[in-house]
Amino acid sequence: MISIWMSVIVMQVVFVNGERNEDVTQQCATIQTSSSVVPLGSPVRATCVIRDDCLPVIGQTVHLEWRLGDRLIPSSPVASESGRVSEVVIPSFNHTREFLICCLQACPIQIAGGVEIRAGYPPETPQNLSCQANLTSRNTLTCSWDPLQRETHLLTKYTLHTKIWDLNKNYTYKLPAGVHHYTIPRSDFVLFSEMEIYVKAVNELGEAASEPIILEPVSAAKFDPPKILKVEVVPKRHGCLKLRWSLSQHQAWMRNYRLNLEVRFKTADSSQWSEQPILVSQIKPTRSVDQCRLLHGTQYFAQMRVRYKQSPWSEWSSSRSGVTLESAPTGRLDSWVKLSGDHMHKQINIHLFWKPSKQFHANSQNVSYIVSVQKLPGEKGKLCSTTGNYCTFQLPRKAKKVYLSAVNAVGKSSPTEVRICQPKALMAISDITAIFRDDQALLVQWKNGDISSVTGYVVEWRPLLKTDLSFTRFEIADRNESSLIITGSFEPYKPYGISVYPRFKDGIGLPQTVNAYTRQKAPSMVPKIRIKKTWQSHIELTWDELPVDQRNGIIHSYKVFYWDEKGPVHVVNGDPVKRRVVLKDLNTISLYEAFMMVSTFGGSLNGSTIHFEMEPFDAVTIVMIVTASGVGLSLFIIFIVMTCFSTHKRLKGRFWPVVPDPANSSIKRWTSESTQDTHPSWDNDEPNPIYLSHLSFLDLPMKLSKQEDDLWLNNAEDTSDLGESICGSPFIPGYSGSNSDSVPYATVIFSGPCSSPPPKEPHVYLRSESTQPLLENQESFSPKCYQNMTTDGLAREQCFFGSCHDCVAEEGANPVILWDDFPFLRALAMNDTQND
Repeated sequence: MISIWMSVIVMQVVFVNGERNEDVTQQCATIQTSSSVVPLGSPVRATCVIRDDCLPVIGQTVHLEWRLGDRLIPSSPVASESGRVSEVVIPSFNHTREFLICCLQACPIQIAGGVEIRAGYPPETPQNLSCQANLTSRNTLTCSWDPLQRETHLLTKYTLHTKIWDLNKNYTYKLPAGVHHYTIPRSDFVLFSEMEIYVKAVNELGEAASEPIILEPVSAAKFDPPKILKVEVVPKRHGCLKLRWSLSQHQAWMRNYRLNLEVRFKTADSSQWSEQPILVSQIKPTRSVDQCRLLHGTQYFAQMRVRYKQSPWSEWSSSRSGVTLESAPTGRLDSWVKLSGDHMHKQINIHLFWKPSKQFHANSQNVSYIVSVQKLPGEKGKLCSTTGNYCTFQLPRKAKKVYLSAVNAVGKSSPTEVRICQPKALMAISDITAIFRDDQALLVQWKNGDISSVTGYVVEWRPLLKTDLSFTRFEIADRNESSLIITGSFEPYKPYGISVYPRFKDGIGLPQTVNAYTRQKAPSMVPKIRIKKTWQSHIELTWDELPVDQRNGIIHSYKVFYWDEKGPVHVVNGDPVKRRVVLKDLNTISLYEAFMMVSTFGGSLNGSTIHFEMEPFDAVTIVMIVTASGVGLSLFIIFIVMTCFSTHKRLKGRFWPVVPDPANSSIKRWTSESTQDTHPSWDNDEPNPIYLSHLSFLDLPMKLSKQEDDLWLNNAEDTSDLGESICGSPFIPGYSGSNSDSVPYATVIFSGPCSSPPPKEPHVYLRSESTQPLLENQESFSPKCYQNMTTDGLAREQCFFGSCHDCVAEEGANPVILWDDFPFLRALAMNDTQND
């Protein structure tokens, strides 16, 4: 619609220029406005007058209406006889450019006339006008200003005006639209003549000029950086350096003019220049500059810059270095002592660290340190000498102090007394933390316990990935402090161990330690997950500890992500200490995938994916296991019951062997085997054969003397044969055995036991207390009758093992005696013969 209106207006509207009021002539109407350019937001008044010779309205009543662009605006007719005049007032014109149109109310609507109205702002006063001369191979003077940020919406033109007072010349420079700087050619200014400069802005709503500036072009010149030719030592003046300098080749023609100079220094081991440069006023480039009050024997780097009067400073020159004269070191050293070693040893290991205090000055480039046990260090009392910042040595446990001195080529400093403080098992610090401040600083905080006896604190830190003690640093804190900012060349993503020690009057307390990073990022690797244990629907995963150099930060979580083929992803947090996690409620028929994510406060890293599957455990298997378990348990119970209540003697004897009665035993044959099976008899018919590996015989006299009798009775030695069943031991003189390595099972005594005269009762053979299952049962102590064979081959009736009334000798021919089958009886016969 707007484009249609514009096309119609362009075709029908004819503009006629005027002074203040602009008459726009159309075929039928004339529109009069106060101005076609107005301030934005101001009111606009316009009048539309229909001409008498307008053919469409001759002889008709006319009704006019107004449109601003394509929008209808209300109007009011002016009192007249014909009603052919209309007036409109726009309270606030908020368009930067728009057409105001007067129309005849006819069908169709016919444009009677129109006018374009533009709105904007008058120009603002230019600000911050400045000019700078360039004294290089092409000398120029460039001026610039700030037009401010407000848009005028109207075409604004800028002009630069200069006036040279000495020459009485004025220059005006027109600038292209939108350009706010201009370079004055060398022909239009004089270096050492003052000139006035200002800038003017003009548009259709007005004009504005900046405040003029008055300057001498050379004083507005920014010089090239000067050049330091040489840095020399001032003879016989400690702490002084002489600087020789010159201007650049483009400004070398000003070597006879006095300039202002600034000089700054920094030491070789410092990264910061001096905060306040040294000002040298009104000096010619042909003269050198002496700077004193510097440290002795110290290497300095120097820079300088130059300007003329109030001109801008040049850039800083390149650096040149020099060394001041040396002198003996001055001031004291801050120290920190740590002890190690076994408290049982007389010698202890001492680790002594030191650093320059704020008052210490080495006064030399090459300085070394001496630790000695004497106040005046000598070769005899010297413990160590080094150029580093620490020393390790041994001292007697009772040592109380050592002395630390700095030495250079000129002399040595006054010794610093270092007390050897013994460690104390006292805890005065808790809740230590280290907070990142910037790449080169950490804030260490701790909580004080009972500080009544604390005299101060020592904050120690070192890189954990470096074992060299030379990287150890420390700071001393006051007893009332609970935080300290430590600075240094910290490496990002590297761990540092920070310890805080409480200091007491007579020792050093127990420290609190924390690990810290200046910057953190994701770990460099993720440990591999291993399957440790599986059971039912659970599985236990474990992993190795991540190496310190791969962590890149403090690890705060291990997360295991796992999922099956159909289910969602599950997340479980692992135990960071035990490094294990248990996945529960897993399906035994699904294939699972899992990976672990390790996170630090700087990022996270995912590990490789593993696959695992739970073994199936179906209902049939469960029924089989339960059935087998039940059957096995039932069989075991039946076996126990049958064993306990069974009357089968052979089966029962296997589980409850009975030690037989030697009186009811018979010896069938002699064997050299050390172990034979014994089958106990459960009837009284005939005892089973007993196999013996050793028999011993003891021959006692019929009457013992009183001394021998007492010796025999008082012998308390134990025996594996009879124990306390007989008086005495088989291990006395007179004992003989067939095998000294064997244990006798029984001892046969041919005389009465211990007392005389011998008893009238028959010989009694006492049973052994041996636990070996060699003899028959012990239910009856009544010996049975057996037949004894004599050496003469004749059989005679004997109750060999006791009295018996039913012993009947067998009648018949003498059988052939096989003594090999009866070694025991043969031994008895031989013994009887010897006694006879």
